[in-house]
This record gives sequence, C-alpha cells and structure tokens, in this order.
Amino acid sequence: MAKVGGRSTVLAVPATILCLGVVAVLVWLALPAVPFGVQWVGDALRGPTSAPAAESGGGAPVATASASAAECRALYTDGLWQELSQRAGGDPVQDASPPATSATSLVAALTPAVRVTCSWTGTQVGHIVTTVSDVAPSSTGIARAALESQGFDCSGYGDGVRCLRTAGDVVDDQVIRGGVWLSSVLTSWQPAQYTERTAQQLWPR
Repeated sequence: MAKVGGRSTVLAVPATILCLGVVAVLVWLALPAVPFGVQWVGDALRGPTSAPAAESGGGAPVATASASAAECRALYTDGLWQELSQRAGGDPVQDASPPATSATSLVAALTPAVRVTCSWTGTQVGHIVTTVSDVAPSSTGIARAALESQGFDCSGYGDGVRCLRTAGDVVDDQVIRGGVWLSSVLTSWQPAQYTERTAQQLWPR
C-alpha cells in the first residue's frame, strides 16, 4: 500500500509517546480531586430524597393557637387542645365573659375577676365554655354551700371544692381552689377527664 504523502513514521512515534505522557501527567494531577468529586455527586443525588424523610419524622404535629386564642391555649394540655380543635375545626372564641354556670347567684356573690373565657363549638354538635377567674380566698366555703343548695354534688378537691350537676346533656362543673375559680359548662360534648386535665394546668401536682 502506498504511504500517504506528508507523513513521517519517524516523527509520529515520538509525538504519540509525548501525547500519552501529557495525558498521564494530567490524570496523575487530577487523582487527589477524585474523592471530592465523588462526594459532590453523591450529595447532589441524595439531596432531593433526604428532605421528605426529615419532614415525616417526629409524629403528628401539635396544634397551636392563633394570637387571638393564646391565653386559652395555656389552659390545655397538648393532647386535649388537639382533640378540641379538631372537633371544633379551629381555635376557641376567647373573651372575658363571666362564668356560664347556671348558678348565676353564685356569680353575683363571688364577683369573679375573669382572666379568660374559652368557648368551643363543635362542627356537628356540642359546646364547651370554660372560664378561669380570680375570687377571694375565702370563696370555697361560700361556693360549696351555695351550689349544694342548688342541687350540685360537691366534694373536696385538693384544698378546694368541686361541684357537679348534670341536667340532660349539660354538665355544670365548678372547681374553686386557692382563690381561683375554674368554671366549665359542657353541652352534648364531654371529653374524657376534661376538668381534671384543665385543672392540672392551673394547679400542677
């Protein structure tokens, strides 16, 4: 076969060897950067899948109150607040209404200084009104006598008193202890241990 004009075997062989040498040098210089490159590629591939895993951990989030119901939020444990807000479809109405108890004469006698009233209304049925008030430290005996005369069943509650009366689907539940009055009226909606769980927030053991 005839050789292509202009090519020299004598020059081609050294040139090829020189090119291979340059490539080998470049590869040798790049070797220290290989681990960093591998790590960068791995991080890039892991990035899109690691975020959802972090979001799914930790169980169900605890419901929080809006600024307009912040004082009510402090009255409830996390579990009870979540239970109530789910059934009500949101936060309670927070205001300074007087205790909703049917014992209106007791409200007049004790003249409570209302801290907060929280009113929950179920999306289907049920209504709960809870009021926390400050009263005179001597109110316990007065409250017990007044409520028992109106058909409430009263018993000691720590160094205070708790009085209950049920009429149909309405539970009228009153706790007075240490100059604080916890009044709850529950209509067609009685969460388990409702008063005990709210009282725990006011009088931790």
